Amino acid sequence: MTPVSFDELASMERPEVDSKTILERVLKAREMQAERFKDLPNIYSNAQMPSRMVREVCQIDAAGQILIKKAMEKLQLSARAYDRILKVARTAADLNGKEKVEIGHLAEAIHFRSLDRENWVG
Repeated sequence: MTPVSFDELASMERPEVDSKTILERVLKAREMQAERFKDLPNIYSNAQMPSRMVREVCQIDAAGQILIKKAMEKLQLSARAYDRILKVARTAADLNGKEKVEIGHLAEAIHFRSLDRENWVG
């Protein structure tokens, strides 16, 4: 699979979504997470996953590995940031009703992380 450039992902127009649809997506994502963590005490959402679980639950393909590696190098991110990006990407996938984390979800999570970093550094 050929990686999609960030510029291409960012320029894609997204349809306008009403608040009812957003609520439905959030509730469905929460259901997916409840099912995922049903046998684990004290874990109710992707954000609460321990590091050892992140790589199991947030598996990404070769193109995703390349994308996150480049982001890690360019943004000089830590291992902790890597885990956080994967957790956010998993949540983006859940919001889209996807079983697997796709490159678009990963790009979105990296984008959020870069915005967060800009606010702290700048």
